[in-house]
Amino acid sequence: MDEMPTLADLLDLQEVDSAIDRLLDQRQSLPELEQYKAAHAESVRLGSELDVLEARHRELTLQVDKTEGELVIAEEKLGQQERRLYAGGMSARETENMRMDVENLRGQKARQEDEVLELLDQRELLEASVEQAKAAVESSARTEQALERKIAEEWRQIDAELARKEARKSDMIPGIDDDLLELYNQLRASRGGVVVGALDGRTCGACHMELSASEHHEVLKQSPPRCIHCPAILVP
Repeated sequence: MDEMPTLADLLDLQEVDSAIDRLLDQRQSLPELEQYKAAHAESVRLGSELDVLEARHRELTLQVDKTEGELVIAEEKLGQQERRLYAGGMSARETENMRMDVENLRGQKARQEDEVLELLDQRELLEASVEQAKAAVESSARTEQALERKIAEEWRQIDAELARKEARKSDMIPGIDDDLLELYNQLRASRGGVVVGALDGRTCGACHMELSASEHHEVLKQSPPRCIHCPAILVP
């Protein structure tokens, strides 16, 4: 196989591989990916805050129910004692003791009523905080989902372009000498990036270093030509 067309084909292959590298890098470095990570972290944080608030709301509701239940018992006991007191038929001492018991029960009932009202106020404020937290979680989820859709669309476009480049690469490879292709693949595996460059005058298209006249002469005698400053395959 004539070396010059093969080298030219190899330079075209390098351009295709460089385009594929750029597309892969673009796929992994979309700005939306970092935005998505931040949005997801915010969703997790807000979700944790909501969990704490909802747990506190459940605890407070149980406390309200317990205190209201105790208040009902206190009211029933107070009613019983008041009926006994007003029914009469007791000695003066028994009446005084009963009156004091009724006063204590009334005080206990008043304190429990105040406690229930305070707990209800706390629960109302907490319910407002829970609703705000839910709204924040939903808003964050919408942001996260919008970023997911945008990333998916950008990846779809990039993947379509990658498929076209890979198809072109597959068409090009059969036209390149096997030994030259093996050297190219070895260089790509060990160095990555650009390992084939056009020889523009005496300048290497890969490392952009200029060869001296004698170096240029020696390079052109090699098969394939290789840059003395870098391992790149040169295409005259």
